Amino acid sequence: MRMNTIDYESIWRQSLINVTDEFTLPPIVLQAGEAIIGTLGNFSVSTGKAKAQKTFNVSAIVAAALVNGQVLDYRASFPESKRTILYFDTEQSPYHCQLVLQRILKLAGLPIDQEPEHLKFSHLRAIADPNQRREIIRYAIYNTPNVGLVVIDGIRDLMLDINNSTEATKLVGDLMQWTSEQNIHIQTVLHLNKGDDNARGHIGTELNNKAETVLQVTKDTTLSERSVVAPTIIRSKPFEKFAFQLTETDDEICIPELDPTYMDSERKGHLFSYQELSDTEHRRALERAFSSNELLPYGELIMALKVAYAEVVGQSYGQTKLKELLRFLLNKRMVVKEGRGKYLFNKDYYY
Repeated sequence: MRMNTIDYESIWRQSLINVTDEFTLPPIVLQAGEAIIGTLGNFSVSTGKAKAQKTFNVSAIVAAALVNGQVLDYRASFPESKRTILYFDTEQSPYHCQLVLQRILKLAGLPIDQEPEHLKFSHLRAIADPNQRREIIRYAIYNTPNVGLVVIDGIRDLMLDINNSTEATKLVGDLMQWTSEQNIHIQTVLHLNKGDDNARGHIGTELNNKAETVLQVTKDTTLSERSVVAPTIIRSKPFEKFAFQLTETDDEICIPELDPTYMDSERKGHLFSYQELSDTEHRRALERAFSSNELLPYGELIMALKVAYAEVVGQSYGQTKLKELLRFLLNKRMVVKEGRGKYLFNKDYYY
């Protein structure tokens, strides 16, 4: 009699899905605009070539999760029981890892001289064995309470050979197992090939095949200081590309800041027309939008414009139209940028 045999009959029957079964969408925890980029029980990927500012983009995602709110175009909504974030960096020195940590805190509006309540940041470059790195990550995921988001910045360093199909399949299998068993979301970072826009190696192919969302960060061809974020693979409806530039704060920490003037060249000929609204209508809507605060950060301003234009002039705009509306207001000098990432209603504008 064979001992310790696997009961494939039981496993197979548990895997069956009946037409009468009831399933719900996994909890949505990360969005870009109205698009879903992350749910619990799945993983996503950020890709880009060297110096495309991938880590800056991921920092914005983590900052949004840290405050459970909006940073750049990302919005996080993790359940209270899933607020802990684990960040693993496999490439950078402790010094540069600390800069990333400070940048995340700065983006989240948190002090950089106090340990954050919900974020644990690990540097794994000094661990020589990729398998040990992987086991450390596994241990932390399974032994840290309330984990909701895990970032692996440099997933290539969890394997010996990036072109080994067996290693790649096993690593992606681990990601699927961890996310499923622990009901978390994992965001990974992987470089693109130098000569094309394909993710590197067999691991890139496997990640593309199994990821919920693949984001690509590229340098803007028209403005080298600007990085553009776009969905290359996404299960939900795609979001409109957005762009950011780096800004240095008062304490000399570089953070990504949304560039509201960016517009994808494919859409430049399809601008939203605002001629139907009069000067008086715009002014009343802007007075309503800025009624609670004279200075508004980007995320709050977008929501304030949405509410104000719906209430005052009866125009209900989606996320894309709201961004186009803000570009229009900036170009007309109805709204002006004041300081670092804040916007002011220019009451003396000339329409």
